[in-house]
Amino acid sequence: MNPPLSMVLFTTLAGAGQGILIVLFGVQLAAVLGLAVAAPAALFVAGAGLVLLLSGAGLVAATFHLGHPLRAWRAGAMWRTSWLSREIVALPAFMAVVAGWALTNAIGAPSLALGALAVVIALVLYLCTGMIYGAVRAIGEWATPLTPLNFAVLGIASGSTLAAALAAIAVPLLAMPLAWSALAATALGTLTRGAQLRRNAMLRTATTVQTAIGVRHPQIVQKSHGAMGGAFNAREFSHGRSPRFVRGMRWAAVSLGFLLPVVALALARGQLAFAGLAALGVAQLAGMFAERWIFFADARHPQNLYTRGEA
Repeated sequence: MNPPLSMVLFTTLAGAGQGILIVLFGVQLAAVLGLAVAAPAALFVAGAGLVLLLSGAGLVAATFHLGHPLRAWRAGAMWRTSWLSREIVALPAFMAVVAGWALTNAIGAPSLALGALAVVIALVLYLCTGMIYGAVRAIGEWATPLTPLNFAVLGIASGSTLAAALAAIAVPLLAMPLAWSALAATALGTLTRGAQLRRNAMLRTATTVQTAIGVRHPQIVQKSHGAMGGAFNAREFSHGRSPRFVRGMRWAAVSLGFLLPVVALALARGQLAFAGLAALGVAQLAGMFAERWIFFADARHPQNLYTRGEA
């Protein structure tokens, strides 16, 4: 598939924002239960601001994927049957609840109910975003429960690192446990994403060039997809990048999104200052961007039989 930049940005940025919210509410709840040191309201207000910034940036990026952005409000009309519509309804609701939670913290009356509601909507949003692709049976690489699971785990992983960086400023005592949480989430994401890649490597498509045209000869090579110029299908279902570029994106995803955070956090034993955690959070976010690009690029649609000559 041709990875749409707007969707890559949206899923990466919004997913990290949701992860930050989940982690920060966990910190607040743990403090109320006496399981962690109390954090100042500034941490939650600043964290909510970052959540809204990332979610808003992702939302703006997503509008560029629409043919008519001014009609975007209509996309939520089919929420009963469409995962995309449910996502479009859930994201503004999530941002509104996060803003309300931030306000209650700012005035000194934090609402655990609003925080818990924001967490629930964040998890629902992960499910909606993942199922937009997981429900596409024509693309075997996506049609697995691992798709929404990875959207959630990887979003929480990148969000945990950024939350740890925020805590390093406001409550240094919280930075270490949050860094360990980021390490655990990233390690879990390595396992779940690795499981999906291993599964995808063993997939065998039922449709081939031979079955498409009804000829059983084992050596059929498509030389042209029958168009004098460019075609929508050729652009939509084929990224057109060189194998070298794809390998580079794959290595960026592995090294920045998974290997670097795990190694750095493990070697430092969670004892990283704000500068280190912030740099690690930005690097991991870049790695998640590359990972999401690969997620789209690896998808093989049957249409590729006609636009690229491969199954």
